[in-house]
Amino acid sequence: MSSARLGFWQQIAAMSRSFWTANLLDALERWAYYAVRAVLPLYLVDVSSGGLGLSFTQKGMIFMVWALVQCLVPMFSGGYTERYGYRRSLMLSFAANIAGYLLMAYASSFAEMMLAGVLVGFGTAVFKPPIQGAIARSLSPANSALGFGIFYWIINLGGSLAPFSASWARGDAAQPTWTWVFYGAALLTVLNLALSLALFPEPTHTTQKQGKGAAQVFTETLVVLWQDRALLRFLLVISGFWFMFMQVWDLLPNFLAEWVDTRDVGAALRAVLGEASGPLLDANGAAKPEILIGIDGLTIILLALPLSWAFGKRRMMSTLVLGMSIAVSGFVGTGMTPYGWVAAFMVFVFAVGEILCSPKFSEYIGMNAPEERKALYMGYSNIPFAIGWAAGNGISGPLYEHFASRTHFAKAYLLDAGHDAATVEAMSPEHAIELIAQGMHPGANSFDATALLWELNHPWILWLILGSVGLASLLGMHLLSRRPSTSAEKS
Repeated sequence: MSSARLGFWQQIAAMSRSFWTANLLDALERWAYYAVRAVLPLYLVDVSSGGLGLSFTQKGMIFMVWALVQCLVPMFSGGYTERYGYRRSLMLSFAANIAGYLLMAYASSFAEMMLAGVLVGFGTAVFKPPIQGAIARSLSPANSALGFGIFYWIINLGGSLAPFSASWARGDAAQPTWTWVFYGAALLTVLNLALSLALFPEPTHTTQKQGKGAAQVFTETLVVLWQDRALLRFLLVISGFWFMFMQVWDLLPNFLAEWVDTRDVGAALRAVLGEASGPLLDANGAAKPEILIGIDGLTIILLALPLSWAFGKRRMMSTLVLGMSIAVSGFVGTGMTPYGWVAAFMVFVFAVGEILCSPKFSEYIGMNAPEERKALYMGYSNIPFAIGWAAGNGISGPLYEHFASRTHFAKAYLLDAGHDAATVEAMSPEHAIELIAQGMHPGANSFDATALLWELNHPWILWLILGSVGLASLLGMHLLSRRPSTSAEKS
């Protein structure tokens, strides 16, 4: 039965308690996760407001290892979830995440933060297959498009709260309170643990404690994937899109903080919210980077359900291609401008593309998975994240330091102006920018100095490089979309 034969409320009525409980747990997990991810790129490289002061390359290494753990573990944990139980997987997930968030609050070195990232990555990895498997099991071809759209909307309700709550929790440069973000994430995870024990129903016909051992499950996981060549091609092609996608969270906050003048966005927030806008702004009146990132989640909250309904009758692959096209345009656009409102609009454009393609990605895998292997196949959906996210962070850090590091460009400018090399090397980034401003016209400030460095060094080139990977993935997906459709695709 196709979604065209059921009305909106009929589709809603067909969604079970398991569907709604899984959505609630995922919303809280995403709130905790993205609150941390919204500010962690800033915290890791910050040297003047209580951050760790790591290099962009070190930051990229942490996210790369985190990505590999978070995205590869579900390939196998999905099989274990089907064998040993969904609830047991959730308990393990929450324990690892709580430990990881608490370690982030106390981490004082690269190694400690790496371990914290691995713990959170592992916990998130174990969490995804039982939740996504429960969603896929509770839907049918008759309501899958709307169901995955609702799933995407509800989890982004948590994700959209994250940047704003994290902005409030981390304080400002004068009184940084970064650890509040990590403690808050741990508390949300404790709440999720309690709710899962009270509300989450174990799906039937999943717990099989006897039989195949771990090694055999591991081997069969790889064999099943290798035999499904159509799925394997799909996962490899879309990896380039996730390469680009994850840099919105891992690198764009740093780019916004260094290069984009968001005082115009800050002025609008003050006009609307008055004094309540204070936690959302830096001391200079500019909107914090995570606030612009938060536009992604807010857009999803506003548009995910109507767009999911509108595109529910279209072929999954054609919707994926359209969404990827829009997202690539928005992604490149965010890095091509030093103006806050333009960057904010391009984040909105990116979010529209994300709404169209991300739920369809999950729907495509979930609806093409055999009924008895839903969690396993949803585990496979993390392979593109593993490839794209890890590769993206493996190269984006060095690329940023070469093509877009404002600190590097500022110190090079001062050296060319005749300043002492040893003195320049010891300078904080803020001091270097202040010196450049002092050498400009009277009344020049850090934003003027940044605009000068933008014109001289063209940091936007970085986004053309990263966006070209997403474009290649888009072209590959267009070619795949021309292949014959599967039965699930046609339904």
